Amino acid sequence: MTRSRYRIFEEHRPHFLTCTIVAWLPVLAYPRFADIILESWRFLQKQADVRIYGFVIMENHLHWIAAAERLPDRAAQFKSFTARKIIDGLGESGFETLLEELRYFKERHKLGQEYQLWQEGSHPQELAHPAVMRQKLDYIHLNPVRRGYVDYPIHWRYSSARNYAGGPGVIEVVTEW
Repeated sequence: MTRSRYRIFEEHRPHFLTCTIVAWLPVLAYPRFADIILESWRFLQKQADVRIYGFVIMENHLHWIAAAERLPDRAAQFKSFTARKIIDGLGESGFETLLEELRYFKERHKLGQEYQLWQEGSHPQELAHPAVMRQKLDYIHLNPVRRGYVDYPIHWRYSSARNYAGGPGVIEVVTEW
């Protein structure tokens, strides 16, 4: 029997998703690679009607809340595109040590690729109630504060906290739900 805890059943509802770099390597600490994440989300918003309600990008993982038709396919698209672009960027910029680590930590069954950027899955959790949505948004926005990187959530550039505070964010998000 398959596990149903981390499956998307009602795509029209927002889902909390987590994407983690293999071995928790700090690839996204470089703005160039964090910007690839934003570029991909913008594309999905425009071309695939993905609604993003919140996000945070940390140095080794990210969280996002999204809804869309075929959300599992969109999440897979996101991970595939960003992995290819980031791995190519690492090579172009001479990040040999990170590339070696991505090769070393690659799942052994992934025979068709040299590197693996993302851990398997995105652990989607349906957010069916406004109270749960608020709890997940607070969790997302407080992530850099808990890590000690900033004192206030709005000071973290790669987060939707500024959007929810009424300011300009690095991408548009749906703040009314």
